[in-house]
Amino acid sequence: MGEINQPQAKETGMKKNQKELLLEQLKKTPIVQIACEKSGVGRATYYRWRKEDPEFVKLADLALVEGALLINDMAETQLMSAIRERNMQAIMYWLKHHHPVYTNRIELNANIKEVHELTPEKQAIVAEILRNAVLPKIEPDKSTNGKQDTEQSGTIR
Repeated sequence: MGEINQPQAKETGMKKNQKELLLEQLKKTPIVQIACEKSGVGRATYYRWRKEDPEFVKLADLALVEGALLINDMAETQLMSAIRERNMQAIMYWLKHHHPVYTNRIELNANIKEVHELTPEKQAIVAEILRNAVLPKIEPDKSTNGKQDTEQSGTIR
């Protein structure tokens, strides 16, 4: 009986070492395919371990986050080096993503004043929608006689 348990214990120990090696690789390279190749573990095995071992899932997810942070740090270091070397593209990238004056923005200026006359059918549809909505009830101004002005749409009650 001791002989039967011994190979299982050894297999479990090998599996544990493989998992640890894979987790270390994920911390260095947060790409499952590459980490599996470097640690000698098949991708199918990795995903099977994730399915069967909740603790492995937690550790693998943490390793992936740690690896991603490492890659981010490396990328930022390279970006800083490029900025120091006066690489205009790197300078523009940094400013665009870290300074509000240089960010992409859309500015719209308009002075729209249109009056739309609603048919009785459309008024009924709008009234039904408003009754069913969880909004304050809006009653059209009597002075517009059913017309909707974009600047003056009615009274909220």
